Amino acid sequence: MLDIKILVAAHKPYWMPEDPCYLPVHVGHALHPDVELGFAGDDAGGNISAKNPHYCELTALYWAWKNVASDFIGLVHYRRYFTRREVRDVAARKEEILTAVEWERILEDTPVVVPGKRRYFIETNRSHYNHAHHPDGLDCAEDYIRTAYPAYSPAFDKVMDRTWAHMFNMFVMRKDLYDAYCAWLFEILAAVEARVDIAGWDAYESRMCGFVGELLLDVWLERNDIAYREQNVSFLEPQDWLKKGGAFLKRKFLPQSKNH
Repeated sequence: MLDIKILVAAHKPYWMPEDPCYLPVHVGHALHPDVELGFAGDDAGGNISAKNPHYCELTALYWAWKNVASDFIGLVHYRRYFTRREVRDVAARKEEILTAVEWERILEDTPVVVPGKRRYFIETNRSHYNHAHHPDGLDCAEDYIRTAYPAYSPAFDKVMDRTWAHMFNMFVMRKDLYDAYCAWLFEILAAVEARVDIAGWDAYESRMCGFVGELLLDVWLERNDIAYREQNVSFLEPQDWLKKGGAFLKRKFLPQSKNH
């Protein structure tokens, strides 16, 4: 029987699945030590909890890397889960969340599970990032990879030129691969954090390391030729797709200067 732990990154009280494979984690707990959600805090043992405003859900990923020993470790969000399928009824999506029994069956012959592709069609990953965020973080990650991990540069270029990606920093991964990925990822993000001056950036853009991390997963999978399975992801709350689509087009065709 596989020991599977899937972290559920959360920063406020929210419904959580009862299946024992899910481990709710209070991200950024070091910044709010007096707030107790009844979840594991990401500030116990080795951690970067205090960096949550810049690393987002990746502080949970780091905490598990240093403190959790399981056969497989994964990460989802408190409002976003891997599910069997997408259903129109938002309230019914909770019933579609994969159970430990289903995860065990999936992971018996799959080392990594990632979200289904998010497709941009008229944007590459690079152009989408640059339209949505300050380019500095991604540019710095590219420079560091070319210097410290030159063998990864072709994979980086290939991923940046794609019009799809596996997003949200969500995955479930075999522990040996998880350890290798985290060692690589957090070295790069630490270099980006040290070299990019985000003074004056707003709170959203200050999440730079979390945004960069989303794209680095595919670079690592591509370079190491890691087999993976794509799985449906569902959001547990209604989404305004018209608003999201309008914002996407506005970023592409009406770029505005971002505050520095």
